[in-house]
Amino acid sequence: MACHQRSASLPSIPHSTESKVEVELQGLQTRISSPSATIDTMCDGLRRLGDIYNCIEEIMSLASNQVGLSLPQNKKMVEEELERSLMLIDLCNSMQENSAHLKMSTQELQLVLKRGDDVAVQIKVESFIRLAKQAQKPFKKITSSKATAEDCNLVRLLAEARAMSVSLLESTSYLLPKQFTTTKGSKWSLVPKRKVVCEEEQLQALERSMGNLENGAEFLFRRLIQSRVSLLNILSS
Repeated sequence: MACHQRSASLPSIPHSTESKVEVELQGLQTRISSPSATIDTMCDGLRRLGDIYNCIEEIMSLASNQVGLSLPQNKKMVEEELERSLMLIDLCNSMQENSAHLKMSTQELQLVLKRGDDVAVQIKVESFIRLAKQAQKPFKKITSSKATAEDCNLVRLLAEARAMSVSLLESTSYLLPKQFTTTKGSKWSLVPKRKVVCEEEQLQALERSMGNLENGAEFLFRRLIQSRVSLLNILSS
């Protein structure tokens, strides 16, 4: 049942659709919590989250569900989830902006690396790491806020998707400063000059990863906005 708060008239979510969302969320949790998770893992996760929100959007578009969500006993839960969604939208927007800055920083690093200026390279690497650490700041202000939506599965799915999105973005923020650390803990800029070619290839890969992260955050951001608009339309109808 989508929202079964003691009312036989409330709508139903097709079991297969609800199960699909839950399976995707569980699988995503496993992937991002793995010790081997990388920035590319997180980029893929952002895309998957966007697809999950698309699936939830399809559920919300059913006329019966729109009626059920607008009922007085469910309206308060929807309003609370709308309020919580603003925090996630801000986090997603912040990650998109930070990724763009980091991509630009990586491009600048490639330029100084080509000039062979080791001191400038080290400065740029440290600048990248400082920028990357700034991505962690928004998460330090977050307090746990789980929706109590046992009586409305649709709102519960939204809450679970939101919690997963926050978790993925936070995990990404802690991976970003580690991009220049090798297994021995040394910086790329300290390797011998004979390895510069390999270093350039790594930087190009990092630039692509930052671009993918920026695009993934934008993709999820757009899905979050659409989900919010749909909920607002349901409440106002």
